[in-house]
Amino acid sequence: MANTSSRTLRLLSLLQTHRHWPGTELAGRLGVSVRTLRRDIDRLRELGYPVQAQRGTEGGYQLAAGAALPPLVVDDEEAVALVVGLQAAAQGPVEGIAESSLRVLAKVVQVMPTRLRHRVDALHRVTVPGPGWGDSAAPPTVDPDLLTGVAMACRDSERLRFAYTSAAGERTERHLEPHRLVMLGRRWYLVGYDLTRHDWRSFRLDRVAGAAERTGDRFRPRELPAADAAAFVRAGIDTWPAPHRVEALVAAPAAGVRARVGQWATVEETADAGRCRVVMTTDSLEWPLVALGMTGAEFEVVEPPALRERLHDWGTRFTRAAAG
Repeated sequence: MANTSSRTLRLLSLLQTHRHWPGTELAGRLGVSVRTLRRDIDRLRELGYPVQAQRGTEGGYQLAAGAALPPLVVDDEEAVALVVGLQAAAQGPVEGIAESSLRVLAKVVQVMPTRLRHRVDALHRVTVPGPGWGDSAAPPTVDPDLLTGVAMACRDSERLRFAYTSAAGERTERHLEPHRLVMLGRRWYLVGYDLTRHDWRSFRLDRVAGAAERTGDRFRPRELPAADAAAFVRAGIDTWPAPHRVEALVAAPAAGVRARVGQWATVEETADAGRCRVVMTTDSLEWPLVALGMTGAEFEVVEPPALRERLHDWGTRFTRAAAG
């Protein structure tokens, strides 16, 4: 049997679904007697949770609708970590956890103190999830205060000033009308209108030097020249030089392949309706092999030759594993 504290947390988690629980079923889920369940319910009430009880053959328990739950005690960085982690899980490739992650995210935000909920809500509302793609390097770190400060500037349509270091190492001062944050792969990008260059730009937050200054100047949001901020960032990345351009012919119709790997690659029609061309630009040769395997069809690597060598190595190891 779980100890009293962990059992009480488990009971609270079940009740937070706002479902009516028959007493015997709830006791069974917790592995306790009905009498022990009553004591645990009383303990929750003492902590301020308004648990309603219904007597009789159809009796049971549930949290009162609209119950004001005690605040969750976390500091600013922990609040940001919770939201970022849950958002990443909700958009991640692991089957079966997206819906659960969104439910947990709603619960966490619900019980946060007003000050933390204000910051976290800003981050949640102005972040556009972008599809993940291959990158074998360790993810760069972003200061939580920078992240939430930029999020709040996006939400409030407030101009920013910050120092930015380009990939070539050039440092410049930027004056920006921030639009949205995008989490693409394992990097954070800020999309906004650059008032110095008079054009839309995207910036990697890990390349922002120090803090981003909120100027207090408000602006009327402009129309982004893309379907959304994630599409804008991805279009820019596709034009950057990358170590590897991968091209493969897949023995399957383009529509089906696009549904499986279209968020990571460009899938093109060919003269043969039963085949399509898949093109990727990437820093890693491992990820294209995973993506091509996910198509569920036969494929032929067109380029680069190094990918064919990597494929032969993987095939040899997989064949040995299957034989064992």
